[in-house]
Amino acid sequence: MPACGVTEPGRLCMVLGPSICHLLLARERREVEGICVVEDGVLPGFWAYEAGQAAAGDILTWFTENAVPVSVHAEAERRGLSVAQWLEQLALALRPGESGLLALGWWNGNRSVLMDADLSGLLVGATLGTRPHEIFRALIEAVAFGTRKIIDAFTNAGVEINDLVTGGCLLEKCASLLQVFSDVTGRTIRVAESANAAALGAAMHAAVAAGKGAGGYGSLQEAARHMARLRPEVYRPRKAAHEIYNRLYAEYERLHDYFGRGANPVMKTLKRLRDGAV
Repeated sequence: MPACGVTEPGRLCMVLGPSICHLLLARERREVEGICVVEDGVLPGFWAYEAGQAAAGDILTWFTENAVPVSVHAEAERRGLSVAQWLEQLALALRPGESGLLALGWWNGNRSVLMDADLSGLLVGATLGTRPHEIFRALIEAVAFGTRKIIDAFTNAGVEINDLVTGGCLLEKCASLLQVFSDVTGRTIRVAESANAAALGAAMHAAVAAGKGAGGYGSLQEAARHMARLRPEVYRPRKAAHEIYNRLYAEYERLHDYFGRGANPVMKTLKRLRDGAV
């Protein structure tokens, strides 16, 4: 978090990789559904909250490795791109809602806010005309909707979130998905300059441990002021896109609660049948 410049409340730090960690600081402890909280867990004097999604980049990797026809592979190779890069270009050229699809991104269960590893993925709206990049877009949106659900859990419990900052390996592969995240959440997003924020954070802790006498710093806040940087680009929500996503998110929430809160346990029934349970 300090390597992303997060040393005060109000800024949600998203670590984007195979999964996502959502990290936040606050001055007081509150109960937030499906979210862990630890006193002094990141910085002394603050409550540290941690939420997460059990799969993010992993879902996109699963799709590109298991569900993409050979014609897409051939076109990506012809263009000198990876399959994921080619799908990303096509997917992010679509308008919000243009795919006609909506997904629950629970390919590896749900960590926050439902805390249920036995849930599974869902894709709604597919037809014989559905194309691979449309599914790719729906999967990106599913992860963004999951992040918005976590943000709602925080804010509904009275925990302040003003904007988002992010880092992680997924951004090196698919950074343009952040515009979707911004449009879905309605929040401004900044990106850590370092591509190795975890290593930078470790170096910042070492600088604080060394102390000023050895050329280090007196606190993580001071270290962050000198060592942490954000990239100049800023992702801001687009009004028209956000309005469409508000409509899609309302449908997402209905599916989220119907399949995730016990009204329809079909996902768990399917797993039991798959595993040979009675």
